Amino acid sequence: MQRTTRTAGSTALDASRTTPVARAVSTGQPRLSTGQPGPIPGQPGLTTGQPGLTTTVPREYVHRAAVSEVFLTRWEPWEPGGADCFTVTAQWPRGHALFTPSGGYQDPLLLAESVRQTGTLLAHAEYGVAFGHQFLMRSLSFSAAPDALTTGPAPTEVELRVTCHDMVRRAGRLAGMSYRVTLVRDGVRAATAEAAFSCASPSVYRRLRGERSTTTPLPVPPGIPPAVVGRADPRDVVLAAAGPHHRRHQWQFRVDTSHPILFDHPVDHVPGMALIESARQAAHAATGLPDALPVVLDSVFERYADLDAPCWIDAQPGKPDLTGRIPVGIRGTQRGATVFSAAVVLRPHPDR
Repeated sequence: MQRTTRTAGSTALDASRTTPVARAVSTGQPRLSTGQPGPIPGQPGLTTGQPGLTTTVPREYVHRAAVSEVFLTRWEPWEPGGADCFTVTAQWPRGHALFTPSGGYQDPLLLAESVRQTGTLLAHAEYGVAFGHQFLMRSLSFSAAPDALTTGPAPTEVELRVTCHDMVRRAGRLAGMSYRVTLVRDGVRAATAEAAFSCASPSVYRRLRGERSTTTPLPVPPGIPPAVVGRADPRDVVLAAAGPHHRRHQWQFRVDTSHPILFDHPVDHVPGMALIESARQAAHAATGLPDALPVVLDSVFERYADLDAPCWIDAQPGKPDLTGRIPVGIRGTQRGATVFSAAVVLRPHPDR
């Protein structure tokens, strides 16, 4: 059987799946950004004509406004895995404004963001979810060997082998799914991940959320010192001091909707990846290990974090295991209800 590769310039036609790009043409949805007139990337049967060239997938597939924030480069069926299995490739930059390498290692949240982008890519490109649908992250987890995250003299090229399962369909359309990921680097299995999401049409989302603002009426409080959470730029700090009457290891989430990466485009809630960033920073702050490497993350999201009320981040560090790794439990609450919970495992810097 001949393998078909999907890139920014091609999408294979499957009789059982309708590509969202073709549907966008007929329904008036926004066209994919190509930078040039003519055929739309992702339409069935089109190829770039120059195999071997590398580009990112269209930013619309991964819900990013900035092309620079797209890490995925191509996708194709993963024939050894069977139905609903795909191979997705990604490139992690040597330098990034937020996900910065440290101590010779890539930021593990590049892995988390690549897994998130993979889900939306496949939902749109392979399962026919129309552009304009809203996605709600239900869970995201990963476990990585430190060697998977080492930096080198060139950008990090990785392959994500994906198996989609537990698809939920309503009226014949995908409304959510789970997926497992094995990350391969240089031919070696280096990390595993799992994620799940739900998606809703614009009309359903309006019924769920109403007409909410994409800005916050709350002032942005000053963040805690960047060095405490392993950050260099104060703007990247998402935790603010909670005040003298709050618990130890508790912070307020800083809702800064002007942040160009955490709030890449206007939304009416705190994005899931921003909450994951708060979990990482809380783990650093609670343990006093700002240079430790997060090698395990397990996060579950229960409700939206709204922009018009404080969201509190609590951390509870555990005891180191025999290898020195430290587990930290994280919980985010708003109006007294749990928004998300996470478990982070930190690997201390070898020099400690």
